[in-house]
Amino acid sequence: MHRLFTGFFLIGIAGAILQLLLGDTGAPARVVGALWEAADLAVQVSLGLIGVLALWSGLFRLAEQSRLADRLAALVQPVLHRLMPSVPEGSQAGAGISMNMAANMLGLDNAATPLGLKAMSSLQESNPRPRTASDAQIMFLVLNTSAVTLVPVTVLLYRTQQGAADPADIYLPMLMATTASTFVGVALTARLQGIRLRDPILLAVAAGWLALLGLLGLAVWWVPPDASARLSSLLGNGLLLAVIGAFFVAAWRARVDSYDAFIEGAKEGFNLAVRLIPYLVAMLAAIAMLRASGVLEAVLSAIRHAALWLGWDTRFVDALPVALLKPLSGSGARAAMLDVMHTQGVDSLAGRMAAVMQGSTETTFYVLAVYFGSVGVRNFRYALWCGLAADTAGLVTAILVSYLFFG
Repeated sequence: MHRLFTGFFLIGIAGAILQLLLGDTGAPARVVGALWEAADLAVQVSLGLIGVLALWSGLFRLAEQSRLADRLAALVQPVLHRLMPSVPEGSQAGAGISMNMAANMLGLDNAATPLGLKAMSSLQESNPRPRTASDAQIMFLVLNTSAVTLVPVTVLLYRTQQGAADPADIYLPMLMATTASTFVGVALTARLQGIRLRDPILLAVAAGWLALLGLLGLAVWWVPPDASARLSSLLGNGLLLAVIGAFFVAAWRARVDSYDAFIEGAKEGFNLAVRLIPYLVAMLAAIAMLRASGVLEAVLSAIRHAALWLGWDTRFVDALPVALLKPLSGSGARAAMLDVMHTQGVDSLAGRMAAVMQGSTETTFYVLAVYFGSVGVRNFRYALWCGLAADTAGLVTAILVSYLFFG
């Protein structure tokens, strides 16, 4: 990450020097001004997130204390056992993997990472070659980098903070993009590992999920173009209300003090919003350097000309910074999404497409480094390429479905 961060700044400075040599005497002042503006934007964004982060952190604490995530883990256990046959059913590793996937599906990021690290440690205990990734570890990593998130709270929070008219209107496109990412990642990994995907349970789950998305997609074709976003909004907001209701019902049935649990979680949300400030300052400043120096525009211009030569619509190019950064850095992609929303408009095609991209996949390089690094694995085998294939599928789908819904 430090190489990426340093590279952005040095490339930005080199771009400013090049513009100066070409006669643009205002380039240095423009780049320096962009740095100050990016720093101010990072603080504004972080402070604006305090309320919504505190709200959702408090709600998620209800899910944790009521063990709702544990019950969801039990539901996904049969599927995970078939995708990772080397993990004994009912083992400690299997339980950790199930709980990690359940937390990811619910958007419980703070809970998902510790559970994932614990599951990876359990998988490492049965790894015959400790410095080389096992088949089960690779499948687990691919599922983490591409897993379907039913409640993409983070992206919705940023759209709310940026003033979107309807933050949840990107929900259905995001769900379709992350589904494509998961299916491609799992299919490629299973093929390399010789896992039989023609299992009745796997086929039933995949067919049911695709049928649901297919019905929703067909509904888009039968409604006027301006109503497709409203359909996604209805689904997204309806699911959010259902999840919130489930949190409170689960807490009530488990006899959890919902008020105290909510307050405890909300405090963590407040602290998280404050901790985001330095990360956002770093990446927004780096991206501002690239944009103000003309480097980012030069790269995007080359892609735009290539798209024109192929006869494509070029509006997707404005959202590409998110796609380029997503596999490398979660904070970088988040900053790029905010930059696109800020410069293009949160409800523009590019702004919505950037949000869909942000929610379509996880940060592959970060997940590989953290999860494998925690157990001392050095040889990733084909895990990186499977993760990047899933990223590509999700990001390409994000572009296509954004045009379908908002184009």
